[in-house]
Amino acid sequence: MRIGYHDHAMKRRNLAWWLYQPYKYLVVLPVLVVATTVFATVAATLTFFAKPRTASRFSGVPWARVMAWVTPIRVTVEGREHIDPKQSYVLVSNHQSQYDIFALYGWLGVDFKWVMKKELRNVPGIGVACHRLGHVFIDRSDHAGALATLADAKKKIVDGTSVVFFPEGTRSRSGRLKSFKKGAFRMAIDLGLPILPLTITGTRDVLPAGTIDLLPGSARLIIHPPVSGEGCTAEDCGRLMTEVRNIIASSLPDQNAPIPKSTTIDRGSRESG
Repeated sequence: MRIGYHDHAMKRRNLAWWLYQPYKYLVVLPVLVVATTVFATVAATLTFFAKPRTASRFSGVPWARVMAWVTPIRVTVEGREHIDPKQSYVLVSNHQSQYDIFALYGWLGVDFKWVMKKELRNVPGIGVACHRLGHVFIDRSDHAGALATLADAKKKIVDGTSVVFFPEGTRSRSGRLKSFKKGAFRMAIDLGLPILPLTITGTRDVLPAGTIDLLPGSARLIIHPPVSGEGCTAEDCGRLMTEVRNIIASSLPDQNAPIPKSTTIDRGSRESG
């Protein structure tokens, strides 16, 4: 796998790649630091005077769009008609790049809470802003604690506010969809909420996982029809995971691999989402 990634990285290093490097280090990365600091401060400050939904709209959305403009990356959205603005959803997306976050924040058009690893709570600026906005921090090493945190977060998912999961748990380096964890589907069943499958493509070519090998590019955010969780029980969790994973994979290029056994069984997993 490491050899395959090395080959992929070397193929990127053409003349355009070399010409972009000074711009990346002198413009994009400094703008990222400044914009993140500014908009995190705006977000945290606004929560003292406005609802988290309003604070997110005036901080997260412009932050994502500024970074897309500076990179630059063009994002197109398909399937927006599948969203009911008054409906809360459990949003489930594939995850290939940090730029997935910009695509969702800047172009989805839905108020949502992130489910993120607890370590991000300690990141200066970002951690405080995310806490003030009501995002959910979980400790993936503590299964019982993670479940308790998700249970406490359920009261925030009302009145059109949704919750977003990357059920693969980590970014895919290869671009192939990884196995899913159960947290998103358990929450959908517990709350009786529809699952909104999302497919993001193109971001891996902009910023591959685990690197700063950034390049301009384009991305697609595909919003699929919602999958109902109403009337489902815990026994339906595996079926929902399979159905949603197949929907997301249907819009990813070169996704013809069978679903990994851990996606449908997953009995040995100790992670919740």
